[in-house]
Amino acid sequence: MADQSDARLDQLVDLIVELASGNLSARLEPSGVRDQIDAVITGINLLAEELQDVYGDLESRVEERTRMLKQAQAELERLALRDPLTGLANRSLLGDRIAQAVAWAERGAEPPAVLLLDLDGFKTINDSLGHTAGDAVLVEVARRLTSVMRSMDTVARLGGDEFAVVMPDTTAEQALQVAAEALEVLKEPLTVHGRSVWALASIGIRMAETGDTTDTLIRDADTAMYEAKTNGRGRALLYQPAMHHAVQRRLRVVSELGNAIHNGQLRLTYQPIVRLDTELIAGVEGLVRWHHPHRGLIMPNEFIPVAEDSGLIIDLGHWVSETAISQIAEWEPLLVDNDEFRVHLNVSPVELRRPGLSDHLRATLDLHAVSNRRLALEISETALMSEDVGGLEALRGLESLGTSLEIDDFGTGYSSIAYLRRLPIDTVKLDRSLVTDITTDPGQRRFIGAVLNLVQSVGLDAVVEGVETKAQAQLLRELGCTHAQGHAFGRPMSAAKLTDRLVAQA
Repeated sequence: MADQSDARLDQLVDLIVELASGNLSARLEPSGVRDQIDAVITGINLLAEELQDVYGDLESRVEERTRMLKQAQAELERLALRDPLTGLANRSLLGDRIAQAVAWAERGAEPPAVLLLDLDGFKTINDSLGHTAGDAVLVEVARRLTSVMRSMDTVARLGGDEFAVVMPDTTAEQALQVAAEALEVLKEPLTVHGRSVWALASIGIRMAETGDTTDTLIRDADTAMYEAKTNGRGRALLYQPAMHHAVQRRLRVVSELGNAIHNGQLRLTYQPIVRLDTELIAGVEGLVRWHHPHRGLIMPNEFIPVAEDSGLIIDLGHWVSETAISQIAEWEPLLVDNDEFRVHLNVSPVELRRPGLSDHLRATLDLHAVSNRRLALEISETALMSEDVGGLEALRGLESLGTSLEIDDFGTGYSSIAYLRRLPIDTVKLDRSLVTDITTDPGQRRFIGAVLNLVQSVGLDAVVEGVETKAQAQLLRELGCTHAQGHAFGRPMSAAKLTDRLVAQA
């Protein structure tokens, strides 16, 4: 009996050693004697089973935590390298991909192209339909851009409405082709909240060269993109070194224009708008000029686009409207018998959609005790491209002001007569390009006659711009045109000279 007990004790010691070494599956069968040694064996077996269960559960938890940690790490990497809204690469990942593409070029591949794309008028969508709609537009733009890129290309969102693409191993021709395809797919309208909107874009392209850094490529692509916006939008341009100097000039203009607005360097000139039957002045168009202390006279086409892009157009617009309205107050005694006289002011699309325009104009009119009927606001046709989001709403806001509302440069954009009928406007200004050949081209005469008839048929007045000769004026009279503007009746002039003409007319 003692030998059997000794044998079990040795086996029990071996079991404990096995368990201690980590073999939790080790077991010892009781002998059946059912004495104290068997009781200890049974207890150790039960303890081993519990330990095995605990260890199994712990191992399962460790595996689950490891899996969760890996998922969290992957999510952190995704957040660190991906745009959360569109899922595109972010600026950090784009930089890595550009560096890779440059490295491939150093090993014999074609150099990469970096494209920078910015949506034209995206702020209008956000302001009119809200940020949720804006986000939906950005997601769709991301999808469309990705659809025209090669599998090796990387599309990134840098923030806001700015996107970038790196095209490894490519040529300038291929980059321009892809950019053209991107612009084409973005021309299709998007439906957001039941509204059709357009997410048109401008693209700048920079072809990499030896020694270029990521920052340099993105900066120069951005410069080319800005140049594309400045030269008509909706286009793609390859970067040229001269563009960098143009940007520097624009920055200087922005700085100097801000000072000019507040330091008395601006002048408002007035070009007569006449009745064709009497050639009496029925109104004037206010045109701003910048008299730079060193550069001399600077025309609007040089500084207005810069003002719009920089936001200075709001301050500039306030200066123009305040100057014009105060001048109307001075002219009022000369206008007693001229009820139709108005000062026509151009309103930038940026101003048009900026909240507070009508409030500012109303306050300025009240300050100078000027009737709202003396003011006419001109909005370019292209600024109100068919169904442009926000355009109609902005015009409705100005309609309550009671001033005359006019479409400027009609004939250069996309508006149809049917669309004009839905706008709260009363006058259409026909672009000067429609008048140029009317004295020599019978077809052009018939065309402008048809346009005048259409405009008048929907109850709108018409003013023809760019009338340079008396012969043109005579033909327009014969075609039923009532009002015109151009050098034939006077060039833009100072307030003092216009006052002299009003005195003579009175």
